[in-house]
Amino acid sequence: MIRRPVVSGRFYAEKKSLLRREIGGYTRRKKDRINALGVVSPHAGYVYSGSVAGEVFSSAKPKPAYVIIGPNHTGFGKPFGLDVERAWETPLGEVKTDRELAEAILRNCRHIEPDEVCHNYEHSIEVQLPFLQYLNKVFTFVPITISPASAEILEKIGSGIAGAVKELKRDVTVIASSDMTHYEPKESAEKKDRMVIEKMLALDAAGMLDVVDREDVSMCGFAPTAVMLSAAIGLGAKSAKLIKYGTSGDASGDYSAVVGYAGVIIY
Repeated sequence: MIRRPVVSGRFYAEKKSLLRREIGGYTRRKKDRINALGVVSPHAGYVYSGSVAGEVFSSAKPKPAYVIIGPNHTGFGKPFGLDVERAWETPLGEVKTDRELAEAILRNCRHIEPDEVCHNYEHSIEVQLPFLQYLNKVFTFVPITISPASAEILEKIGSGIAGAVKELKRDVTVIASSDMTHYEPKESAEKKDRMVIEKMLALDAAGMLDVVDREDVSMCGFAPTAVMLSAAIGLGAKSAKLIKYGTSGDASGDYSAVVGYAGVIIY
């Protein structure tokens, strides 16, 4: 079974040659890449967020497997859904899901359930794949959508993912797909996003969730990011680095109502 792309031709180029050229403009072949245990990457149209996504993925060492965690924008399906069976298609080809790792995650995370419906029209995971395909020769992945939940539940899910990775002794990067503040003036968005990013860099998932709630930050992937931080810590992460921050205004020239994008590596 194949999961067909839903935002190809809208968020990124539909033709393979054009997409490779598009991503090539956002990425660099770096020699010294970070052995990332976790990554935060945006998921908007590439014209807006591609430079941030490209820089963060260019800075991370390629891995044989990834766990990609995204928010559920559509509301369809299970609140914590993992697509176990299907390969995912993009204009650059098919990416196989890692069945062994997926089943290990399901064993270790009682909150996560097998579900395809939550992924059928969700773009947040899909848009990460072409960057990984461009920069990696071969890899597998596990796609998981994460809905808002308590800090305790999100921490348990992250710990469970780390437990599954360690159980299989796999070399994995956990990717949280998230945009930052939505549709606020640049000054306001940057101020709020800076507070959230500070907590990410401190590996403080609970503190990040508190800032998002207290400051009313419209960060769509705060729950996936909290899960990723918990998983990365469980895998031994000690440090974090902001690779790049930007806003949609950098592309559009309109700074009156921007969306923020952060590229962060946890290692």
